[in-house]
Amino acid sequence: MASIINQEIPEFSAQAFVNGEFKTITSDDVKGNWAIFLFYPADFTFVCPTELEDMAAHYDELKGLGVEVYSVSTDTHFTHKAWHDSSDAIGKVQYPMIGDPTGRITRGFNVMIEEAGLAERGTFLVDPDGFIQVAEIHAGGIGRSAKDMLRKVKAAQYVRENDGEVCPAAWEAGQATLKPSLDLVGKI
Repeated sequence: MASIINQEIPEFSAQAFVNGEFKTITSDDVKGNWAIFLFYPADFTFVCPTELEDMAAHYDELKGLGVEVYSVSTDTHFTHKAWHDSSDAIGKVQYPMIGDPTGRITRGFNVMIEEAGLAERGTFLVDPDGFIQVAEIHAGGIGRSAKDMLRKVKAAQYVRENDGEVCPAAWEAGQATLKPSLDLVGKI
């Protein structure tokens, strides 16, 4: 599998369910802000609602960091609305739920399970220029953590704003960073 890191997001235009309305979302709408794309296999399933609810619980903090969240599945925007209206967990979701019934977006992020017509459990952090900075794919039975993605957002934003510095493993905002140099070789 070729790396998708530092690749530009694919061009797209799709219908989403957001805040009680249907709205067209395009790849151009994404640019200019940080974004998380949260791909999941299907509405009305088991692990998926726990993940979307977890992300909803962190949505205000992400918005405060200038991050928009887009959940994406190969369901339609109509199905997203029905799920939102019938599930207590999904009823908490305020971020756009993009319908990708043709699979164009899902294929563009390289997370389509072709034989099933469903998305892998993929998470992507996109910078304001539209380039992917974090890419993770989980097996279907393994749920993701919005809290850990929040940590990665803060690290990516720090690295972008502090040229020449990097964030070590498990870095949290406010902790020491590293400035790669010859002096550090063999000292860590």
